[in-house]
Amino acid sequence: MSDQSIRCECGHLNKEGTILCEACGKPIEGNQHIDGNDEKHVLEMRYEGSARRSQTYKRTFVDKTWAFFSSVKVGVWLIVITVVLSALGTVYPQEQFKNSPLPSSQFYAEEYGFTGQIFYQLGFHNMYSSWWYITLVALIGVSIIIASIDRYVPLRRALNNQKTKRHEVFVKRQRLVSKDNQLNEDDVNKLRENLKSRRYKVYEDDGHIMAEKNRFSRWGAYVNHIGLIIILLAAIFRMFEVMHVDDYVWVREGETRVVPSTNQEYYVENTGFVYEEYDPETQEQFSRALEDVEEPVPKNFQTNAVIYRTTEETLPGQEPELEEVTRGEIRLNQPVTFDGYALYQAGTQLEAEYDSMSFDVQLNDEVLGEFTFYSDEAPPEFHLEESDIMVSVDDWYPELEFTENGPSSFSKFPRNPGLIFSVENPDTGDSERFFYLQEDIIPLSEDNELVMNVTGIDRRSASGLTVKKDNTLPLFGLGAGIFMIGVVQGLYWYHRRVWIHPKGEGIYHIGIHTNKNWYGMKQELEKITEDTNVQEFEDQQELK
Repeated sequence: MSDQSIRCECGHLNKEGTILCEACGKPIEGNQHIDGNDEKHVLEMRYEGSARRSQTYKRTFVDKTWAFFSSVKVGVWLIVITVVLSALGTVYPQEQFKNSPLPSSQFYAEEYGFTGQIFYQLGFHNMYSSWWYITLVALIGVSIIIASIDRYVPLRRALNNQKTKRHEVFVKRQRLVSKDNQLNEDDVNKLRENLKSRRYKVYEDDGHIMAEKNRFSRWGAYVNHIGLIIILLAAIFRMFEVMHVDDYVWVREGETRVVPSTNQEYYVENTGFVYEEYDPETQEQFSRALEDVEEPVPKNFQTNAVIYRTTEETLPGQEPELEEVTRGEIRLNQPVTFDGYALYQAGTQLEAEYDSMSFDVQLNDEVLGEFTFYSDEAPPEFHLEESDIMVSVDDWYPELEFTENGPSSFSKFPRNPGLIFSVENPDTGDSERFFYLQEDIIPLSEDNELVMNVTGIDRRSASGLTVKKDNTLPLFGLGAGIFMIGVVQGLYWYHRRVWIHPKGEGIYHIGIHTNKNWYGMKQELEKITEDTNVQEFEDQQELK
């Protein structure tokens, strides 16, 4: 014990800051203001009058930090701030789900205006993995841990050190009290018998009796805190890819792309996209529901996928050696799973891109040859073997737009392709130029003798796949389970105690305490005092 320890008249040595003696319960002079006992008659029993560090030591920086985080108000404000920020983060899509080729600095301003720009500048576009958000979650955990230790340790020590023989003042300042009862031996025996029948543990010391039950319910709040800490740890672990992945990838038909957040270990191939609509003629069970619907109702979005894994480490720029892991059909809420990962159907660009465009070249109604331009390959020239002439691709604009400086491409994806061709005229040897625009051919000179036609268009769809892996779910489940155990533990049982204090000559004071449900305690007292001469109990808090 420190030099500031306080020795009670019962002989017990209490720690500095103790409010009620841990052994006999006598109020310690000079410390009653800590729990407000100096202003009320009924003793504050929430923490048994034990010495809490946050209420006792406020000298050093560590003491003040401890006192700050042990405050329930601080914990509540941290939770409120985190909840409000979490809600604000859902106002607009997070960066990984914005579904736009634009950089974030442009996307939020152009898509959502001034508020979108503020959203981006405040860092809300990437909130849930930001250092300050994780710090807030960690501070909530720190607050819970410190608040729990600050209360649990002294409370447990006080309950373990409590004596059967309590000071008279302690008994008389309980909320429910029956004073100056004239009881004989039969009455005391009957009280003892009734207490045991109500599942109380009865302790005796020199005529003093203490009965107690359900002490374990006092620990329910701290079991809650353990569950919450596990949940918060799981939330923090989600920022590490080894524990949690939530990413997105677009895969076009016929394309093989690396699965993001897998360290380039896994690849996914889109072997075909299937889009189906409900047909009221062939599906009679839906015909009446579909009668009033003008637009087609989608029935199925499906990506036929093959999952590959690299067989060896791949150097930058090197084509990876792949082996098939699994294949399957990815539909809404029906993912393909592999090695802890799951791919969900999350978006589609239905025939939004041009896979290939076929053309023919004619002179005087005679076809000189045909060729097909594949947008992924974008070859610079074609040789028409039938007429032994060359077709050159002078300019290629995958997503054509016109600017002040002329035509340019908005992105690398062939959503609105533009092509400028140069074709050799076999009669004159001159090059004639053509402009492919919006599925039509425009001659760039009125003197062109050649004619170029579009003979075929092949479009393709792109599938948006969400990549998920979540090893934190068991931790969330464990934390939630422990939290619910604490809720049940603290909600459905009550810590109840009865002190029978002999004053001499057959006079007894009886004090009652419960941590909650005083109405139920009063009803139980009727059973405990049945067939005895115990007087009616006074609720001193109601009298006050």
